[in-house]
Amino acid sequence: MNKSKKIIIVGDSAFAEIAYEYFTYDSEYEVVAFSVESEYLHKSEMFGLPVVAFETIETLYEPDKHFFFVAAVYTQLNRLRTRLYLEAKRKGYHAASYISSNAFVWKNVELGEHCFIFEDNTVQPFVKIGNNVVLWSGNHIGHHSKVSDNCFIASHVVLSGYVEIDQNCFLGVNATISNNITVQSDCIIGAGAVVVKNVDEDRVVKGVVQEPKGSARRISRVKA
Repeated sequence: MNKSKKIIIVGDSAFAEIAYEYFTYDSEYEVVAFSVESEYLHKSEMFGLPVVAFETIETLYEPDKHFFFVAAVYTQLNRLRTRLYLEAKRKGYHAASYISSNAFVWKNVELGEHCFIFEDNTVQPFVKIGNNVVLWSGNHIGHHSKVSDNCFIASHVVLSGYVEIDQNCFLGVNATISNNITVQSDCIIGAGAVVVKNVDEDRVVKGVVQEPKGSARRISRVKA
C-alpha cells in the first residue's frame, strides 16, 4: 500500500501499539513517531521509532506535514483523548482517521474526523458519527442512528435503528440499545446492558434497563 501520509501516534499504551499495527499494514499512513506528555515519557522508542514529548513535538515534526491520532481509550469518559486531540489540532496537526478494510461502512454514512473503526463493524445507511469516536471490533450501528462526538463503543455492541448516543459516552461489550432510544451525554452503559428506555445524562446503567430511576448520583441501575 502506498504510504502517502506521515502520522504521529499520541500515546504509548496497548491501544497505541494496536493503532501502529493497523496504520502500518492497512492504511495510507506511515507512522514516524509516538508522543506522550513529558510527565509520562518513560521510554525512548517503540517499534524502532522515537517516543517524544507532546508539549514540544512541533519542534521536531512540522505540523503542516504530519497527521496525528490520539490512541487513548475511555479514560475520564473520553476526556483525556478529547483534550489531546484538541491540543494537537491547536498545534496545527491534521487529525487522521482509520477505517478497517474489513469493516462495512455504507456509502452515505456521515463520518467525522479523528475516528477509529475496527474490523467487523457494520455501519448501516444514514448513520451519523461525530468526531473523535472509537468503534472497537464487531459492532452493529443501525440505520439512521447517531453517535455524537467523543464516544467509545466497545466490542459487539448493537445500536438498533434511530438510536442517538450523545457526547462523551462509553458503551461496554455486548450492550444492546433498542430502537428509537436516546442515551444522553456522559453516560456509561455497562457490559451486557439491555436498554429499552431513554437514559438521562450522567448515568451509569447495567443489566436490563426498562425504567431508569435516579439516585443521588444520578445513576440508574436495574440488575437483570
